[in-house]
Amino acid sequence: MKVDLHVHSTASDGAFAPAEVARRAAAAGLQAFALTDHDTLAGVAEARAAGSGLGVRVIAGCEFSVDGPGGEMHLLGYFLPDGDPAVEGFLEDQRAKRVRRAELLVGRLKKAGIPITIEQVREIAGSGAVGRPHVARALVALGAVRDVQDAFDKYLGNGRAAFVPKVLPRIADVTTLVRAAGGVTSAAHLKDRGVKPILQLLRKAGVDGVEVRHPSHDESTIKRLNKLFAELDLVPTGGSDWHGDFAVDRPAASLGSQDVPPTWLEQVERIHIERVSAEVSK
Repeated sequence: MKVDLHVHSTASDGAFAPAEVARRAAAAGLQAFALTDHDTLAGVAEARAAGSGLGVRVIAGCEFSVDGPGGEMHLLGYFLPDGDPAVEGFLEDQRAKRVRRAELLVGRLKKAGIPITIEQVREIAGSGAVGRPHVARALVALGAVRDVQDAFDKYLGNGRAAFVPKVLPRIADVTTLVRAAGGVTSAAHLKDRGVKPILQLLRKAGVDGVEVRHPSHDESTIKRLNKLFAELDLVPTGGSDWHGDFAVDRPAASLGSQDVPPTWLEQVERIHIERVSAEVSK
C-alpha cells in the first residue's frame, strides 16, 4: 500500500484541482493520500468523489500555521470532520487573515512601483485560500519577475521588501480545536527544529505526531526523528508536500515520493477512532 500524508490542491496554493489531484494520485500508484490544503477543507469533497471511482482513499486534512518555538510552524491536521462549526469558524477566520495579509503585500508591492491589484491576486486564487504563491503568480503574469521562485527571492520571502508576517494562533489553541473534533495533529517539516527539546514542547502543547519523511529532510534528519518519535510517544507521518509543478522555499518532490509506511496512517487513524469513540461514550 502506497500513501502520501501531505498533499495540496487549488483549494489553497496547489497547481491542480482536487479531482485532478486524486487522478494524479491514482496514476502515481497511491491507495490513500491526505489532502492538507492551507486553512481549508474545501477541496476534500471533490477529491473524495474523484478518488472513490479510482480506488484512492482521501483523508480529510488541513495545514495550519501556528506560532511555535523559533517562529512560524505548520501543523497538519488529519481526520477532520465535515462541517464542524468550531473548525469551520476557525478556518474562516484564518482565511480572512490571509486576505488581509495579501492586501498588505500588494500595498507594499505598489509602493515598490509594481502595478499589481488585490483583484488580480483573487482572480488567480479563485475559490482557494489566498496565499503568497497567488501573489507570486500575479507578479509573473505582470512580467515583474521571471517565475514564482524569483518573486519570493525578490519580494515575498522572509526579510524581502514586500514581506508581511502572519498573525498566528498558539499551538495549543489549534491542537485543542483539532482534538475536540476527533482529529490528529502532526508537526510538519521541522527540519533543524526537529530536536528533542522542541518536540517535548510540542507534545506538551498537545501535538500528536511529527512529520518524519518530507522532501526537506535529509537522511540524518529522518534518522534523528525516527529515534525521537518513538522516545517521545509521537506518531510518525510523512508526505511529499506536493503542490504540483512548482515548489517555493522547499525542495520539489513528486506525488507519493516519500516512501511513507502505510502503518503510519494506521497509527494516526487509530488515535482518531479512539477520540471519536471517547466523545460518543460521554
